[in-house]
Amino acid sequence: MKILFNKDICHDLTNAIEKEWLETNGIGGYASSTIIGGNTRRYHGLLIAAVPPPHGRTLLLSKLEEFLYIEGGEFPLSTNIYPNTIYPEGYNHLVQFSLNPFPTFNYLINGMSIEKLVFMVHGENTTVVLYRINRNIESPSTTLISLNIRFMVAFRDYHWLTHQNSTFNTNHKMLDNSICLQPYEELPAMYVYHNAESVEKAQFWYKNMEYPREIERGLEAHEDLFCPFTLSFDLNKETNCYIVASTHEYNKIDVFELLRKETERRRRYPYVVQHNSNQSQNKERLEYGRDNNYEKGRAYDDTKQLPNSEKITRLIESLLSVSDTFIVKCGNDRKSIIAGYHWFGDWGRDTMISLPGITLVQGRFEEAKEILLSYARYVDKGMIPNRFPDYGEIPEYNTVDASLWFINAVYQYLRFAKDLKSIKNNLYETLREIVAYYKKGTRFNIHMDTDGLIYAGAEGVQLTWMDAKVCDWVVTPRMGKVVEVNALWYNALKILSYLAREMNFKEDCNSYNTLANKVKESFNKSFWFEEGHYLYDYINNELKDAAIRPNQIFAVSLPYPVLLMERWRNVTDVVSKHLLTPYGLRTLTPEDKYYIGCYCGNVYERDEAYHQGTVWAWLMGPYISGYVRAYAGNKNTIEYVMGLLEPFYAHLFESGLGTISEIFDGDAPHKPRGCISQAWSVAEILRVYFEHIYGFEDNDIR
Repeated sequence: MKILFNKDICHDLTNAIEKEWLETNGIGGYASSTIIGGNTRRYHGLLIAAVPPPHGRTLLLSKLEEFLYIEGGEFPLSTNIYPNTIYPEGYNHLVQFSLNPFPTFNYLINGMSIEKLVFMVHGENTTVVLYRINRNIESPSTTLISLNIRFMVAFRDYHWLTHQNSTFNTNHKMLDNSICLQPYEELPAMYVYHNAESVEKAQFWYKNMEYPREIERGLEAHEDLFCPFTLSFDLNKETNCYIVASTHEYNKIDVFELLRKETERRRRYPYVVQHNSNQSQNKERLEYGRDNNYEKGRAYDDTKQLPNSEKITRLIESLLSVSDTFIVKCGNDRKSIIAGYHWFGDWGRDTMISLPGITLVQGRFEEAKEILLSYARYVDKGMIPNRFPDYGEIPEYNTVDASLWFINAVYQYLRFAKDLKSIKNNLYETLREIVAYYKKGTRFNIHMDTDGLIYAGAEGVQLTWMDAKVCDWVVTPRMGKVVEVNALWYNALKILSYLAREMNFKEDCNSYNTLANKVKESFNKSFWFEEGHYLYDYINNELKDAAIRPNQIFAVSLPYPVLLMERWRNVTDVVSKHLLTPYGLRTLTPEDKYYIGCYCGNVYERDEAYHQGTVWAWLMGPYISGYVRAYAGNKNTIEYVMGLLEPFYAHLFESGLGTISEIFDGDAPHKPRGCISQAWSVAEILRVYFEHIYGFEDNDIR
């Protein structure tokens, strides 16, 4: 799907800087900025290299400052943001920005058209910037035209900021076919390839660049960037100009071959497995074709009157395309899923929740298997890692639910791939190990109580997905027996019972099934809040937390629902009434005294709000699955689900272009916040579309 903004949006500075594009390279690196090229975050830049992949992200090239010179007249293409000042104001010459598939900027100056295209090379920390110049055929051929480009480099960890300092090596080396910069020995060198007419030494600092999004987040928001040199392109001799910034040393570089290969790679439309013969017409559309209007492109305003079904089709096409950005190859040849851009790495919980939508519904079974097997190798004391740190430290195991999500992901893999052999040979014993440790006890007092339910908790540790922590303050501690953890525990036991039956392990099958029945009985007895007709969020001895939170929906939505069937609609209706928004579920009802409706302010204020009312887009997935199950047979159910997906189409044009944000404000108008592109937000919309609308649910293996 082509996303396009014409000059009315590009010239509206306030609106334009809200819209961000993202390019990724499949190993954790990326390039990103706004549609006018003005960086608004410390995380924006043209080359954020992952060394080693997918962690260790280093912002090397922040941006380029571009000026077109025509007969002595100076015309900027770039836009820089300073305190109370925008200079230069290149956005005034930007007449169109499009994303299909690469970020493309079209400028019009004195009848001359300049197209700038930015893309990354898959599998490398390499960014290509290509300029295509179309001169006005009526202008004299003797007109002197040149394009001057100044490099603005940072060379820093992508979380930090650069300031002018004496340890920054300002020199660069002129090699046979490139320019090499390495301001710090401990950081990777950057090689610059180009076809410029000349290179002029610059050696000065741009002082006090301002990042408005960081101001909003209560963080340091001003940075100095160094300019080592200027490239000058003679446009009377060359109409295709390029710059390549890379950590890779090329003996010879052909940017048009790189462009061809990357274009071809992205044209491979995601494969969708056919599960329902009644959906063959829809399948052909999704797999093999985009209608001509997509290729021509339409501005956002021209699509507002599209029928809902067409919006959903375009939404799914866009999310299928962006889903590839989350799958990364790590340095030790394992594969994983990046939780979100710009700042998250690969997290165990996020990976397992995202795996069905990012891989399985698209038939990417080998990648799904690689991910599952790689995490299985890291299982320790029945736990998969919660997070792989940025700098190669020991993985962190501080999560109670990630291992249970892992079991669910294995089951989903079987549903789609029908690969029982791989599970039997490589994963089943790991699943048994997980269950065994949860029964006898593992880290952080995670253990099965006498009633069969899982208890978890340790002072000062956040173990559930509601994991916000400020210094020593765990915002939502939820110590004890947690509702979604025990829903996942029952689901895991039923999955193990099913797998054991399919593998003819009768003793295992009976044992897991017997325990599952005990868990179900205890769950419905302990968690049901009769007065409110919904589920307690967690229980700790005599404490029963009746706060209305979304976690109870998992008792209905998981493949094996632990909640008694006659209570499904009660829970679904409570969640609908108190928590449902156009972009997901609130984490707390607005009627609660601890509810916070805006995720804004400094770090403390944002972390406090993170799970106290903030909307999470990924929760729309389990909500839809729960609703479809609770209201099965209702003729309006699918129409209702389609209506729930429709707002995400408009969101494709609002923040991270073509993708779905991490979170939204609990209060209307539900402004997008957090990461501009979140794996489980994208994955869960894809999963529920293909399961409940496209028809995959008809092929359930049970």
